[in-house]
Amino acid sequence: MVERVSATPAALELIAVLREQQGDLMFHQSGGCCDGSSPMCYPLGEFLVGDSDVKLGEIGGCPFYMSSAQFEYWQHTHLTIDVVPGRGGMFSLEGPTGRRFLTRSRLFSEAESAELVRSR
Repeated sequence: MVERVSATPAALELIAVLREQQGDLMFHQSGGCCDGSSPMCYPLGEFLVGDSDVKLGEIGGCPFYMSSAQFEYWQHTHLTIDVVPGRGGMFSLEGPTGRRFLTRSRLFSEAESAELVRSR
């Protein structure tokens, strides 16, 4: 099965630390307003997910969403969530750690795209 989102070992490690401190978490891919286009990490349920949000999958056992409008642009890409040094989004839980989540993307291969079409 083709996954739309995955996480690097560094991201999974930071997620585990944050989960230990904060409890269950969720992610929402920011659309570019105040926090650029960073993946935002929140306590589970703190960010209200609506009918216009698409669940792409889970990383580290945490649901990962983005808006349907943004999904229209990114539906042909696989997202890999990574961690780099720096300050995260002002509302994202990793902010005080000195590290931030970062989204890397690549286009799906033809085979992956075909599998996604078949699984709809």
